[in-house]
Amino acid sequence: MSVSARQNPLQTYQLILYGRVLHPTHFQLKGRQVVAHNGYVLEAWVMPGQHALRFDYGDTHCTEHVTDQDKAIPTGGIVTQHLCASEKECEREFPEHVVYLSACQTETLPESIYAETYEEMLALGRENNALIHPWEDDVGRCLSMVDMQRYQHEAHAQCYHMIASAGLVLKTQSIFELRGLRAGGIIEGKPANGAAAARRNGR
Repeated sequence: MSVSARQNPLQTYQLILYGRVLHPTHFQLKGRQVVAHNGYVLEAWVMPGQHALRFDYGDTHCTEHVTDQDKAIPTGGIVTQHLCASEKECEREFPEHVVYLSACQTETLPESIYAETYEEMLALGRENNALIHPWEDDVGRCLSMVDMQRYQHEAHAQCYHMIASAGLVLKTQSIFELRGLRAGGIIEGKPANGAAAARRNGR
């Protein structure tokens, strides 16, 4: 099947940021993972083609939700939302000097390259002990994955969704930063990469 003949989920994929906690009962979870340090907690939930990141620090609570659904999603407490196809960067500040930063990247791949990329992403996720959910659509193998790292005053998450029916690779990079406490230095975790690393290093 050619790329042009495939469905285009980018027409509906969106990133939604809530200034509140969302409860896992809102979603049909296929996996969850938690990182915690220095008073903050970042919890990741993964679903087929979707993910949510819940961040808690003191009285500050926020949730990132990336989804291809435009119905039956919570509407209360939305801070911002935008289509992922815009590859838009986002920055929002919450109480207690918590700053949220995110960026979206998308690619549409031909079948052979999509298959190679799928194997590479799956191997990377297993190597990093990421939160992984392989699944299938009516065309082939799909993948939803969240890879998190914790730092002294930041938590990072690289999230990937591969959709076979569209040959789509959607990547979001998110940082939850305690800006008022920032003192630098990695205490545990894997080095960040790409846009997240550039932000953390001030570039």
